[in-house]
Amino acid sequence: MASETLELNGAADKSIGAEVSRRPSSRRALSQPLNMNHYANKKSAAESMLDVALLMANASQLKAVLEQGPSFSFYTGLITLISISLILQVIVGVLLIFIVKWNLNDESKHYQLNLLENISTALVFIIVVVNVFITAFGVQKPAGSP
Repeated sequence: MASETLELNGAADKSIGAEVSRRPSSRRALSQPLNMNHYANKKSAAESMLDVALLMANASQLKAVLEQGPSFSFYTGLITLISISLILQVIVGVLLIFIVKWNLNDESKHYQLNLLENISTALVFIIVVVNVFITAFGVQKPAGSP
């Protein structure tokens, strides 16, 4: 009985080994070095998509403020903040286009890429702060207004 079990386990081990040896390409795919240029491009593209989503949200907020009209108590302030946010988002979008176009593997571009990344990160932080104020002042119609 014990020898039969060993034979069965041995047969099972052989089939598992054969199955593992049929998948070497998946191991090679995992062990390939990370292409930093490809990674940076994907990261910048994802950041651009988020920037577009925020751009659309700000455009919607601008429309809501304009519909409320100058009688709204924070009208001028919100128009100013939303405009600043929209302008900064366009600037960040342009910076991200340049970041994606340049090759990260080219060492002569590292300084410029690092500078552009730092500028875009700082601008994104400012955009977030501006949008916190936009949200705090609100663009909803007050209850009871038509």
